[in-house]
Amino acid sequence: MSVMSYNGAAIIGAFKCFLMRSDFNFSPNFSLSPLRVPFDDESRACTYRRCCLIFIFNLSFSLLYVFMMTMMISKAMCGNECVAIASDNRLGINQQQTTAVDFQKIFQIHPKLFVAMSGLASDMHTLKATFEFKHKLYELRENRVMEPKTFASVVSTTLYEKRFGPYYVEPVVAGLDKENKPYITGMDLIGAAAPTDNFVVAGNNSESLFGVCESMYKENLEPEELFEVISQCLLSGSGRDCLSGWGGTVYLITKDKVEVKSLKGRMD
Repeated sequence: MSVMSYNGAAIIGAFKCFLMRSDFNFSPNFSLSPLRVPFDDESRACTYRRCCLIFIFNLSFSLLYVFMMTMMISKAMCGNECVAIASDNRLGINQQQTTAVDFQKIFQIHPKLFVAMSGLASDMHTLKATFEFKHKLYELRENRVMEPKTFASVVSTTLYEKRFGPYYVEPVVAGLDKENKPYITGMDLIGAAAPTDNFVVAGNNSESLFGVCESMYKENLEPEELFEVISQCLLSGSGRDCLSGWGGTVYLITKDKVEVKSLKGRMD
């Protein structure tokens, strides 16, 4: 039985327990804790506990399985009136099977705002179209482009709307505001943002990326220095994971231009 069908069986079992109790309602004392259940009969309570625990366990496992299956990494760094965002090029399925080595994971919203995503490829393209649509509507209504912080709120809200059936995607937002101040933030699958003023990483190899970023990053880097640092961090971090890498792509965003550079990495 697949993970999703197993979750469905658990949900159906839980709802059967709810329906078996005709006077059940969502009172203020209602709790999903396995130690407190809204049933008097012990057999029904045991069934309810099992269904809830199976659902929570398998939902967590399904999230982990998707990211282990796709094997993607992305990251962003702040500099002095500049910001860089980078990702590897590999798209994998079933962990060890490489499907593509030129898969795009960074998308432009406008010349000073980019979003990178790691996770399920179909959800990435769905969200890309959704974000572009929402930004165009905002631009038509407000006669201006979105600020990075505003766009991050849109991304977070879009993900949170689907929190009960989430998109299997971890976005990274990077851009410059109207004062050319860098803004970066990472998010989880339900849109919990973590803005920072140094660097952010996402994907399956985040531990290695965090280590090299903490070693190499410095504040107020100039554009050339920022490109070198984020490139070395990406190549070093992906080199410690046999299922990511295959080169990378770096977008360097300054107040005057956007530079796109490709990196050659391990191709095995």
